Amino acid sequence: MALKTHGSMAVDWEQRIDFDRLRRERLARAKALLANSEMGALLCFDMNNVRYLTATHIGSWAQDKISRFTLLPQNDEPILWDFGSAARHHQLNCPWLGERSRPGISLLRGAMSPEMGRAEDVARKIKLELEMRGLHKQPLGIDIVEPPVLFALQREGITVIDGQQLMSDARVIKTQDEISLLNHSAMMVDAAYDELYRAMKPGMSENQAVGLASKVLYDLGSEYVEAVNAISGERCNPHPHVFSDRVLRPGDPVYYDILHSYMGYRTCYYRCFTIGYASHAMIDAYKRCREYLDAAISLVQPGRTTAEIAAVWPKAQEFGFPNEEAAFALQYGHGIGLAIWEKPVISRLVSLEHSYEIKPGMVFALETFWPSTDGWSAARIEEEIVVTQTGHEVITRFPAEKLMVAGAHYFTVDGPLTADRETEAAPSRRVKEMVQASAKTERVGAD
Repeated sequence: MALKTHGSMAVDWEQRIDFDRLRRERLARAKALLANSEMGALLCFDMNNVRYLTATHIGSWAQDKISRFTLLPQNDEPILWDFGSAARHHQLNCPWLGERSRPGISLLRGAMSPEMGRAEDVARKIKLELEMRGLHKQPLGIDIVEPPVLFALQREGITVIDGQQLMSDARVIKTQDEISLLNHSAMMVDAAYDELYRAMKPGMSENQAVGLASKVLYDLGSEYVEAVNAISGERCNPHPHVFSDRVLRPGDPVYYDILHSYMGYRTCYYRCFTIGYASHAMIDAYKRCREYLDAAISLVQPGRTTAEIAAVWPKAQEFGFPNEEAAFALQYGHGIGLAIWEKPVISRLVSLEHSYEIKPGMVFALETFWPSTDGWSAARIEEEIVVTQTGHEVITRFPAEKLMVAGAHYFTVDGPLTADRETEAAPSRRVKEMVQASAKTERVGAD
């Protein structure tokens, strides 16, 4: 266990996460890739990319607005346009930005209508900065953009090209401090699962489980609980990817995916349980699900490829799907950082023909799924892995090597009720004898 788990505070007596270093190293990675590209500058609207370049954050409510934007010119520092009061806050509290924090608003995903001229205003702001640096005739890379802004930039004579891949490449290898933040974020989900395990019982609903996990995470300092997918009972197969108000019952399978953010760094962390007891079909499904996951994890080391990992997973047809697109994200791997899904993507859909080399500093999640033979239950497990210089380290620590049974507190006159049992038990020999005897006595047909 090489990675340290720090407290959430800064202290003078121990070296912990260095946020100044985090800011410097993230920006340096993007600058280096930009310097080797054909782009004169990079324009980002994606909040995760804006945070990566500027180390600013104004709350998760703005995550989907596409309204904040930052320009990174060649051989220069990023310029940020933000909500007016936020821009002023950055000027006062983000000395690494200073006067490069400015008010500026885009279209708010169409809420600002065309006649208001916001798209043209954004385009003029960008063109002015490019002209001041002699970059206006060079291609401008953009990560994501609203069409009116794109068209306004083109009317200004700016050549727009894809800048999303540059930022994806910048973020694929994590810095020391990014890895520490991802480890800390996973630690918080460890705690949420422990509380869930203690609380789960018949009568608890999926949405109550979501509320409990969310409270634990926010109490520990999460800035954003993006989702707690709680899936139980017959909802497990097929996987719906969203929680409901369904109530847990004895013998139910239940799996969760907890996605939250600590200082921007996310988790994607599945765990699977049964309530009270587990059927043999569910036990077998979990075992197979775990074996596919362990096979994938065993291949994680520098020099191997995402194709090698994807190759150990079953084909879609082996677990009830017509093709790999239909089964996408069930046997799956993905980078994790400021976003839930980053490079590398690991899937039989794309990885066998388009593989990535696994390198130190990558952090990704591996997740597997397997349906039970009973036709309605299923297992789902996920681990987050840091690629080290010599191998890997798993940072998701809540136990998952075997199927966990929650709320197993049932007792009979013979002692504790076994945790591996069927909801409907097979008839005992005595019961069969009774049925046969009654058939003979009452002269009715019985086999």
